[in-house]
Amino acid sequence: MISFNLPPTVGTELDYMRQAIENHKVCGDGAFTKQCHAWLEERFGAQKVLLTTSGTSALEMAALLCGLAPGDEVILPSYTFSSTATAFVLTGAKLVFADIRPDTMNLDETKLEAAITEKTKVICVMHYAGVACEMDTILAIARRHGLLVVEDAAQGVMSTYKGRALGTIGDFGCYSFHETKNYSMGEGGALVINNAAYNEPAEILREKGTNRSKFLRGQVDKYTWISYGSSYLPSDLNAAFLWAQLERADEINENRLAAWQRYWDALSPLAEEGKIALPVIPADCVHNAHMFYIKLRDLEERTALTAHLREDGVLACFHYIPLHSAPAGRQYGRFAGEDVYTTRESERLLRLPMYYGLDPADQDVVVASIRSFFGR
Repeated sequence: MISFNLPPTVGTELDYMRQAIENHKVCGDGAFTKQCHAWLEERFGAQKVLLTTSGTSALEMAALLCGLAPGDEVILPSYTFSSTATAFVLTGAKLVFADIRPDTMNLDETKLEAAITEKTKVICVMHYAGVACEMDTILAIARRHGLLVVEDAAQGVMSTYKGRALGTIGDFGCYSFHETKNYSMGEGGALVINNAAYNEPAEILREKGTNRSKFLRGQVDKYTWISYGSSYLPSDLNAAFLWAQLERADEINENRLAAWQRYWDALSPLAEEGKIALPVIPADCVHNAHMFYIKLRDLEERTALTAHLREDGVLACFHYIPLHSAPAGRQYGRFAGEDVYTTRESERLLRLPMYYGLDPADQDVVVASIRSFFGR
């Protein structure tokens, strides 16, 4: 069976984790965490980056730092993972779902202003498949209405929009280093802070509401409880695992891009015949080959192809069930305007196996199975 995903490993993870153990520093903010922070900040031109226990906890931190209160509204796409929404629900905010663009599956920037009310405080975008939303337009709308912008860039590490790293464009950016992502620490993530005024509040929030980070830097002689917070910092063992992959980030990225291109080249004839649709990468975007998907005619055809692939030993997956149609989505939010594309496009999309080290021979099997489904 050809796996849908395999967690990335490069071979030095255990060596680095052993070093952390031997240094008797396996709790949060050890040497490897600091190396990851420095690498991410330098590579992406980020003002400040803090590793977190997950992409979800990075989103939770961003939501709390936005100062949301019960009754405030947050605009976000319905076509996203539950974490994007749950982070804001925890603050008591109301979710306002907006439609997506059918080309990139991202939030449709032309639907934003109609969704804004006097209660709107935040726009949360999700860069689907590591392909950027139309950020210039979204930022212009946000600034015009005095709104904060949170980037859910869980899938966007190493992707750019007009030369800027995803996650560094809005007020806050959130990365995921889950095992399904391009770079992994098992469970983990990172918060990108693009306004220095939030640096200290973020550190306090991340360190159980204390100013322990300032104490560790020697800026105060003792640390104390300052505000509310939680324990959002991961073990240095996780950071050591991640560091091994960041050291070889370009190699991983190039390997995935090559696999993505092999799919594109092999499946283009079917797209030209109108049998399937392939991903769209706008001119201003550089993607990271986080996933390769195809779109079928409808839900029935997708279901049939998924079963056909499985019979040929290929695991293919789909997501997401639009959040506004889920029980929690109906409880915590509402859809602004008309659902023209969110549900329709979500039912057409099928993700193919994609991971670092994917064997080209396995890709040939995937492509051959898809071709046979269409009688090629």
